[in-house]
Amino acid sequence: MTREAFLDQEWWDADLREWPGGRDEVLPILREHDWRVVRRGDPEARAEGRDWPPTAETMIGTARLDNVVRCCARAVLDGVPGDLVETGVWRGGATILMRGVLRALDDEARRVWVADSFEGLPVPDERYPADAHLDWSHVEVLKVDADAVKANFDRYGLLDDRVRFLEGWFADTLPDAPIEQLAVLRLDGDLYGSTMDALVALEPKVSPGGFVIVDDYGGWEACRAAVDDYRAERGIEAPIRTVDWTGVWWRKPG
Repeated sequence: MTREAFLDQEWWDADLREWPGGRDEVLPILREHDWRVVRRGDPEARAEGRDWPPTAETMIGTARLDNVVRCCARAVLDGVPGDLVETGVWRGGATILMRGVLRALDDEARRVWVADSFEGLPVPDERYPADAHLDWSHVEVLKVDADAVKANFDRYGLLDDRVRFLEGWFADTLPDAPIEQLAVLRLDGDLYGSTMDALVALEPKVSPGGFVIVDDYGGWEACRAAVDDYRAERGIEAPIRTVDWTGVWWRKPG
């Protein structure tokens, strides 16, 4: 998934001019989070999920991938009812892994929901001031269409009728999504609005004993604010556990 074994074969010339505000605005952000723009694969950056791989199915790094496996496997083995979902999938790596866990554990009932705009990040919504200066809607590397994600599932032999795609902006697709219960909810929406939209629509569907995973809590202030606001509004006191420098999770009591 990460292509860590093939870093010597990668070549990526990152053109920062396409980023909003150009390189003068984006470089301080990268430095703030210790992110790196690499031409050749950097093993440490890849393992920590601090780079944007040119070919890998995921950018979330080894620790967060391990967390996906542990949470999904624990939910299945403990009999927590519900499906698995990720909101914000990029090239599909985490959801492909979710489907792989179900196959490895011979779970023939649950579905994996793949929710994304498949058009990159949205223009910040004026309802959410925390996103006002986070317009990444024109960053081309984040725009991966649904057919490309399906092809990645198929590459691993995991594209079947148990994989369901929810295509569109979260505010439009998630409130009426045909999801009854969830055992694992993974959020990777970066922005306050995307994170809040996913939480409001889907967190109440997480079964007791189920898991909520947030990819961007440590690395994106807007995402962290949305999570903290939602938990405060709903009185959620389950302790937040750290995965790595940015990922966190909690388990719903029950």
